[in-house]
Amino acid sequence: MTDFTMTTDAEGIATITWDVAGKSMNVLSFEGLQVLNDLVDDALGDAAVKGIIVTSAKADFAAGMDLNVLATLRDAGAEAVFEGIMKMHGVLRKIERAGMDPKTNKGGKPVAAVLPGTALGIGLEIPLACHRVFAADNPKAKIGLPEIIVGIFPGAGGTTRVARKMGAMAASPFLLEGKLSDPTKAKAAGLIDEVSDDPMAAARDWVLNAKDADLVKPWDAKGYKMPGGAPYHPAGFMTFVGASAMVNGKTKGVYPAAKALLSAVYEGALVPFDTALKIEARWFTNIIMNPSSGAMIRSLFVNKQALEKGAVRPEGIDDQKVRKVGVLGAGMMGAGIALVSAQAGIEVVLLDRDQAAADKGKAYSADYAAKGVSRKKITQDKADAMLARITATTDYSDLAGCDLIVEAVFEDPKIKAEVTAEVEKVIGEDCIFATNTSTLPISDLAKASTRPEQFIGIHFFSPVEKMMLVEIIKGKQTGDRAVAKALDFVRQIRKTPIVVNDARFFYANRCIIPYINEGIRLVKEGVSPALIENAAKMVGMPLGPLQLVDETSIDLGAKIARATKAAMGDAYPDGEVDEVIFWMEAQGRLGRKSKAGFYDYDAAGKRQGLSDVVKAQYPEVDNQPDLIDVQHRLLFAQSLEAVRALEDGVLMDIREGDVGAILGWGFAPWSGGPLSWLDMLGAEYAAERCDQLVEAFGDRFACPDLLREMAAKGQSFYGRFAPEKAAA
Repeated sequence: MTDFTMTTDAEGIATITWDVAGKSMNVLSFEGLQVLNDLVDDALGDAAVKGIIVTSAKADFAAGMDLNVLATLRDAGAEAVFEGIMKMHGVLRKIERAGMDPKTNKGGKPVAAVLPGTALGIGLEIPLACHRVFAADNPKAKIGLPEIIVGIFPGAGGTTRVARKMGAMAASPFLLEGKLSDPTKAKAAGLIDEVSDDPMAAARDWVLNAKDADLVKPWDAKGYKMPGGAPYHPAGFMTFVGASAMVNGKTKGVYPAAKALLSAVYEGALVPFDTALKIEARWFTNIIMNPSSGAMIRSLFVNKQALEKGAVRPEGIDDQKVRKVGVLGAGMMGAGIALVSAQAGIEVVLLDRDQAAADKGKAYSADYAAKGVSRKKITQDKADAMLARITATTDYSDLAGCDLIVEAVFEDPKIKAEVTAEVEKVIGEDCIFATNTSTLPISDLAKASTRPEQFIGIHFFSPVEKMMLVEIIKGKQTGDRAVAKALDFVRQIRKTPIVVNDARFFYANRCIIPYINEGIRLVKEGVSPALIENAAKMVGMPLGPLQLVDETSIDLGAKIARATKAAMGDAYPDGEVDEVIFWMEAQGRLGRKSKAGFYDYDAAGKRQGLSDVVKAQYPEVDNQPDLIDVQHRLLFAQSLEAVRALEDGVLMDIREGDVGAILGWGFAPWSGGPLSWLDMLGAEYAAERCDQLVEAFGDRFACPDLLREMAAKGQSFYGRFAPEKAAA
């Protein structure tokens, strides 16, 4: 079965239907592109055909390009990428011109696109090449060009067409931010032409009545001028100057796709349309061949999708879909877990020590739903139904019938043990018990359970409803069914899971803490706090280490430091950091929550700037370090810990190491994650750089044995540990 088929009816309308077998959403391959090309040729060459409609047999139009195809092209080299992209341009340009006379713009056949649902990436670029786009009135549908999110940009004419259709300023949210819209908003913005209850009927009517002038795109008409002004028009000049500043301000120069996209729009606006398509293809090729693009696609699309589909789920375990979940503790974390569970259609029992606390936890969901209703993101009926699924209680007997418990009480082993014992008196034998903890060893907490094989860690990140990562932690006795249950639950609530083995701080905090600590060390050494924070952001971290510790609270850092020192004894490595943290704690500078930390805050808690109080305590030295040294200290502190986690068996799959780092704490997404970043550097250079950092700054940068071995053998992490390599 081919990806595209065509039928022609008695009225002379040829309907080309996209339906990729075995896929829930259509994706474009080059084989499919060739079929589409041949069908368009047949329709244009058939005198009986009056017009063409391109649509989908599925509920949605298309999810985009098959990114594995792009990866294959990249492996073949830049010339193959450019030729492949130009082939796509050729097919879409053929649809756009539809047999018109090149001089008179007459004689073409009308081509309409009918979108039954979501149309993303190439799934919008094909319709943009059609003469009119009709979408179903489907509020759940998403229409847009999200390529920038995975490190590329629309390369099949989408960049050039949207910029010329809307103007650079109006196009920027869709191109530079990957903004997605429902059909009504997409029409209002000018991305599509019509929204209809019966888009196929509307499209047929248009095709049968379209005139020659209806088929000519603005850029193919004589006298075309770019909306908002071309680059050397006074208004356009200011637009492009502002856009350049905006892109560099937001990306700090580390996301090459945004800069390349802007270059393609700028250069393309100065030349005829067909030349602009070649410029777009050239810049797209540049990005596809950039290591950042490949790493981002691999981590944020291929690997993320694989983990969400159960790539690390134990085999042979039946579906463990959660029907009723008990959430213990109605504080901010428990309230968030209850919210996302109820949103997923799961019945929730939210339990706390007193009814007022439980009710307050449910009120968190009520407030969230009310905001959604006011912003028209959810109907009142759906909000009411969601809230009805949450039972706020103090009675443990209400947990009867739960097939999953998520405990989110205070980070105190004694309290957690008491709660575990109480819960196990009322839950069924098959119920899985999960503890939400960020630091306490799961195997130790499982000692309070009479069934440790059904005891597991599920570490949510705050705020639960916004953070996409969930860290699942296997204790020493955790069984496969508990792992499968946790994974299926995380998939139900539409989060991305990683599964790690039990160890101090698990994986995420194991890597976050060294990042924060390195930033604090730099402060103690007299490095300018502004240099520290900007160095981090300029290398792609969403927050500098000082802002991050302010957000998570300095007293929490002090608590973790004391507990870690007590556990590690003389081996504890962070005494220098503690000096700063404990001083801050004694000063009452606990971060944003106390309106004083490494930053100052106003009465409303808005950050005002780096604090002069901290600078006075730790004066800046005259000779500040090089930017690259600060950046390498901050990134190597995290990345080497990721390698050690892999060495120690805490990480069981390198995909989880990279995806978890980006989604969990924002490790420089342009790099694809810490292991991908080390692959970019090359193991030999990374090991050499470790030695330099050790000599200059201390043993915490000691090269892990695994990395040293890989350097000697000329290996990479994805060359050695990619799933297909491990299975070979």
